[in-house]
Order: sequence, then structure tokens, then C-alpha cells
Amino acid sequence: MKAVVMKQTGDVGVLAYLDQPDPVPERGMVLVQIAAAGVNFMDIGVRQGMAWNEIPNPKILGVEGAGRVLAVGEGVAGFAIGQRVAWVYAPGSYAQKIAVAAASLVPIPDAIDDNTAASVMMQGLTASHFATDFHPVQPGDIAFVHAAAGGLGLLLTQIIKLRGGRVIGRVSSPAKVAVAKAAGADRVIVDTDGNFVEQALALSGGEGVHVVFDGSGPSTFQGSMDVLRRSGTFCWYGPVLGGPGPIDIMSLPRSIKLGYATFFDHIHTPQLLRAHAARLFGWLAEGKLNVHLGGVYPLAEAAKAHSDMASRATTGKLLLVP
Repeated sequence: MKAVVMKQTGDVGVLAYLDQPDPVPERGMVLVQIAAAGVNFMDIGVRQGMAWNEIPNPKILGVEGAGRVLAVGEGVAGFAIGQRVAWVYAPGSYAQKIAVAAASLVPIPDAIDDNTAASVMMQGLTASHFATDFHPVQPGDIAFVHAAAGGLGLLLTQIIKLRGGRVIGRVSSPAKVAVAKAAGADRVIVDTDGNFVEQALALSGGEGVHVVFDGSGPSTFQGSMDVLRRSGTFCWYGPVLGGPGPIDIMSLPRSIKLGYATFFDHIHTPQLLRAHAARLFGWLAEGKLNVHLGGVYPLAEAAKAHSDMASRATTGKLLLVP
């Protein structure tokens, strides 16, 4: 099979499109023909040496995708050859085939195509966790969403609106405003320098917002705290850009609640994974949730997908198609 292999830590030049041995499904695993693989910021972080350092190079990148079952290993129940499945975390997804633990797979309904299924697993489940578990958005809540035109931001905005909240989105260029508004953002701030506080406070009636969702790195940390109202919630995520450094908890203002949200806490059992994925698929089938595909690249062009994502010029979800 063909796969995108990371030869060593570095820039996109360390990625190579190579022949690799076909994986073999061991006990409890399923062999899948990959139809689409998701591109995520964590993949860039792995390439740059921020994660997976315990896995020796060369290694196949990617964790998310959708495809069709080719074979099942011993002890697997509930999956059959030919069935369409998706997954959110299976290392080695930038490939034509992958062996995945059966516990990590979800069935794809007939109403959902492969590209859509691959697009919502990581970012959709993450958005679901943020807006339903970490901070259960209530009708009338005002949420501030950083990177509102990105794949996660667009899904998060839609889920917040489904729950009756209002969204103030932040985007990096005027070209992204329409995309964020199409997802339901009530107001959109264009900002690249972290100068969003005054506008956000004005748009929230001077009181601040109920919740901030910030994966933009240390440069926006203080601003995100500043836009929160009393007892507001600060949802911090996204390890690729680094953390804010040591925090004196007694210095936190206005009784705000600060936490680091990890989507695995939303799906820490196979039952929860399948239940939450089924809810996402249901929203998609009913037209309540829409996926914005920002780019579909041949698998061999993974390096270009990484470059485009890192440039912050893209909107929506990026996919690789073998």
C-alpha cells in the first residue's frame, strides 16, 4: 500500500509518499480500506516533534478517517466485511489501509458519505465535548469562539446555536467572515494581533461573555480572560501552539472557571464514542449540522495540506483521499 511517512522531525520536507507493507489485523482489530483521512493540527505537531516521540521514525502520520472493512481479526463482533466505518484516533491514517482496534470504530449510516464522516470525527466530537459537557451551553449564553472559520470553529458555532446560544466569532481575515456567519456566528471580529477585547465586550453589552473557546495559543490567553463575565468559563485547548505558562490561581479574576478540555474525556468508552458519533451523524442527516470542506487533497499531497493549514489561509476541514 501507499502511505505518507514522516522520516524525521521537521518541516513538510520530511514527509514522503512511500510503499509500505499492508497492515494485518491482529486479535480485536479490523482492517480498513481508507476512503478519506482527516488533516488535523495535531498531525503538524507530531511532525514537528511535539508528540509521538515514543514512536520511532519513520512512521505514518494521521489519526482520523473513514473507509470500508476489508477483514476482521479474531474476537471481533459487530463489524462485517464491506461495512463502512469511521474513527477518531488510530495512528497511521495517512495511508490506503489501516488496522484499527474494533473498539475505536463507529458505523457510518447510509445517509452520510465518507468525506463527511471523516470530517466530523475529531473536530465534531471535540466541538460536542466543548459545548455539551465542558460548558453545557444554555439558551441565551454568549460564546466567544476563536478561529471561528476553521473546521472546529465552524462545527462548534453550529452546536452552540443548536443549544440556543449566541456566538461572537474571531477570524484572521475579512475573507473568512462570510464563512463564519454562514455557520451561524451572530457577530464576527477580524483580528490577527490579539486586539479583540474591546469589541467583544461591546458586543456582549459590556458584561463579557459566558464562555470562551480558545485554541489559538498563548498570544490570546490574557485577552480571553478579559472578555469573560463574572463566573464565566474559559475552555482552553490545542497543545500544538503551546500553553500560557505557570498560572497563579489566586490571580484569576471575576470568579472565572479555567480548564483544559480534552475530547477523549467525551468518548472514554466505546459506548460513548458510538453514542456521540451517532448524535453527530443524526444532526448531519437532519440538516442541523453542516460540514464545510476547505480542501480535498490526494494522499500524495499531504505536505501541501500541512502547508496550507499552517498558513491559516484555509477554512473548514481538510481531507486526504488515497
